[in-house]
Order: sequence, then structure tokens, then C-alpha cells
Amino acid sequence: MRLPSMSGHFLLAPIPEAAVDGPPPKDIKLAVLGSGRVGKSAMIVRFLTKRFIGDYEANTGKLYSRLVSVEGDQMSLQIQDTPGCIQVHDNLAQLADSLSRCVQWAEGFLLVYSITDYSSYQAIRPLFQHIRKAQPDSRVPVVVVGNKGDLLHARQVQTDEGLQLANELGSPFLEISTSENSDDVGQVFQHLCKEGLPTHL
Repeated sequence: MRLPSMSGHFLLAPIPEAAVDGPPPKDIKLAVLGSGRVGKSAMIVRFLTKRFIGDYEANTGKLYSRLVSVEGDQMSLQIQDTPGCIQVHDNLAQLADSLSRCVQWAEGFLLVYSITDYSSYQAIRPLFQHIRKAQPDSRVPVVVVGNKGDLLHARQVQTDEGLQLANELGSPFLEISTSENSDDVGQVFQHLCKEGLPTHL
């Protein structure tokens, strides 16, 4: 399968054949946040195409869109990829203006770290706090994801550390390997849509 052009801010257009008769699909805006090189872009493309692409150009923040079905409900997903230009000082996340606007825009979040990079794990809590500060009156759902679960020889973050952090934040936690298992990646997005966004279902 040939990938569409990566020019502009839209990589994948909605898939017309996924549409069904009946009411229009529900719009859901998701953002994938995390430090650089944790696999955010690869995870999104793996979810949308089932293909794994290991190397990407510098992430400039693309918006992907796709019609999907979650337990029979048609949803129009808009997934915002984000560059890893996140700095953490004194447990506070400092985001570029474009990322701050993304946090305001999104209705659900995947916070992604690499199990091979402890500093990316340490960025999750400040990111979570930034989301809650930006949307203080919202119960916007957040799922914590430990990626690169196949690289056990290089592991710096234990599974129980990810689980403990997610529990402290009151968020679901999944540890996955984007490169080895597309089903696990799909489960991450399905989980966010199904469990985290009940008002849309």
C-alpha cells in the first residue's frame, strides 16, 4: 500500500469507504504528546495504516484524520502529532505556543514515553499537570503509554513504574511495542475513544 503525500499538515484524509448511512460520525480531537524520539509519529501511522515506519523526518506537528468504528459507533478522529520540543524545569512542562494551543484544542490525550529513555518518563507528570492547568474544568481523558516495549535489553523504565505513575494520575496505562504489534497500538486509541470519551458515545 502506497502512503499518501506527507506535504502540508494533513497526511491521511478521511476514508470514504468507512462511511455508513445514518447520522454523521462524531468528531473526536486527540493529541499525542511526549518527548522527542519516543515513537509518537510511528504510533499514529501504525494505527492508521497498520504499517510500521521506523525513521521520520523532524516532527513538525501534523494533523491526521480518519473515520473509525468503535463498538459500532462511527467516529471521525482528528489526531494531532506533536514535536518533542518539551522542556521540564522544576517538574513544570514548558511547551511551545503551538503545543499549548494543541492542549487547548484536544479532547483526549495520549502521553507517550519510551521505556528506553527515563527522561521521557519523567516528562509525563509535568505534561499531565499542564493539561489539567490548561483545561481545569474539564474531565478530558488521558492515557499513559510506555512505548518500545520490545527493546527489553535497553529498558530504563520498569512496567510497574509506568503503572504506578498512571495510577497516581488517575489514568489508564498500557505498555506496547509499536514496531511489533499493530493490535496493541489500535487498543491504545480504541481505549481512549471507548473508555475515555463516554460523552461522545
